[in-house]
Amino acid sequence: MAEATVSAAVSAPSLPAPQALPVRAVLPWAVFVGLLMLVALYFVGAEQGATSVFSGAGVHEWVHDGRHLLGFPCH
Repeated sequence: MAEATVSAAVSAPSLPAPQALPVRAVLPWAVFVGLLMLVALYFVGAEQGATSVFSGAGVHEWVHDGRHLLGFPCH
């Protein structure tokens, strides 16, 4: 009986309602992150051979394990 009195007296703390995030604040960051992801995808997936931006195999060696992890063929 004493337990029922104690549990009824303890209440959960009230949390403030979540605030809406305006799209105008998020859109530039989403575009920036999207462009970074496209550049990363290019370097991991296509930076070798005929479409190579940099000569040599330096970039290929830096992203070699990432290519295998993501399933891109490289050799």
